[in-house]
Amino acid sequence: MTDFATMPLPAQPSVVAPDGSDVRVLLGLPGGGMAHFELAAGRVAKAVTHRSVEELWFVVAGRGQMWRRQGEREEIVELVPGVCLSIPLGTHFQFRAAATEAVAAVAITLPPWPGADEAVPVAGPWPASAG
Repeated sequence: MTDFATMPLPAQPSVVAPDGSDVRVLLGLPGGGMAHFELAAGRVAKAVTHRSVEELWFVVAGRGQMWRRQGEREEIVELVPGVCLSIPLGTHFQFRAAATEAVAAVAITLPPWPGADEAVPVAGPWPASAG
């Protein structure tokens, strides 16, 4: 049996994600992990796809946009507090913060994040500035 755990949101980022966003690693269980992602105002993350994980994101603060592509299907969605979105395995994605405010989301990664080589660079719609 896995012990239950409690923790506050770390004051400082734990790591910089392969896409260039600041990550505060939260708790995890054998089936998945949780993290808080933040991208500073005016910044654009690198476009990536994942080798083996899927993610669910819930926007908690700020504004931005998320681009996602699966084969021929492609869309850009607005990131505002209260929006929840999925990043299924094989999805190409990129996000950016609004020019005047950061964007922050809490995400669940299924299964847990295996390491930095999980994210593979892909072509996205915007030039990256983060990372």
